Amino acid sequence: MRVLTRSRSRALAAASGGRGEALAALPSGAAAAAAAAAGAEGRHSHKPVKRPWKRLRVAYEASNGEEGPGAEPLRVPAWEPPDWQRQLANIRTMRSQKDAPVDQLGAEHCYDTSVPPKVQRYQVLLSLMLSSQTKDQVTAGAMKRLRARGLTVDSVLQTDDSTLGQLIYPVGFWRSKVKFIKQTSAILQQHYDGDIPASVAELVALPGVGPKMAHLAMAVAWGSVSGIAVDTHVHRIANRLGWTKKATKSPEKTREALEEWLPRELWGEINGLLVGFGQQTCLPVHPRCQPCLNRALCPAAQGF
Repeated sequence: MRVLTRSRSRALAAASGGRGEALAALPSGAAAAAAAAAGAEGRHSHKPVKRPWKRLRVAYEASNGEEGPGAEPLRVPAWEPPDWQRQLANIRTMRSQKDAPVDQLGAEHCYDTSVPPKVQRYQVLLSLMLSSQTKDQVTAGAMKRLRARGLTVDSVLQTDDSTLGQLIYPVGFWRSKVKFIKQTSAILQQHYDGDIPASVAELVALPGVGPKMAHLAMAVAWGSVSGIAVDTHVHRIANRLGWTKKATKSPEKTREALEEWLPRELWGEINGLLVGFGQQTCLPVHPRCQPCLNRALCPAAQGF
């Protein structure tokens, strides 16, 4: 007869899944047989053991090496175009002469430097409102005629619509721009003491002022880079170069796509750089791909 020790009985109880008490109640021979069967069952069972899930909290390391609730999560590197740095360097080389229309006739060249600062800012905003769908040469001519009459908020509000239309013609959509200029000038007189707002949100709330104008106004009038100013030139070139993760259908969508990856220190430069490039080389129709330094790097060059 085989005698089970107390320690052996406890081991068998554990192997049998808590059935030790039932085994202890059997005769010694029967208990040994049952224990052996329970052990074999445990060794050959593949049924997974269910255990409760534990929620793990992952702490991210802060920039100063300390962990805490204020620490920022680790950031996954953002998407960026594969050849953008080489493409940008080539564009800078091609634009090194600064001889495109935007370089002499852009918004930063259309205001009177001899007038008070807030009048200068107003003139910058007006030049941007006139420039929409209009060539720089035409905008500069309209601004020259307006400045000859003394271009201030008060002088514009005192000018009748017919005369104002004659002064700004032939800018694109000149009739609508007469209305927008009058409405915006009245708002500036009533709410900003003749100055212009100092934020993008307030600027785009003005009649006839879009995001591109607002970001350029912040840069030229206030010296603050608030975002990338995207017009038709920047929109077209960014898509041709593959600077957007997927094709965009509007300048505003292009701005959002560019700001996701383009380093912020380049935001202020990119508008003037690409606008001039679009005026001289990357034309809307029949772009001059042959002399372009990016012809081997541009995805769109193969299609022209």
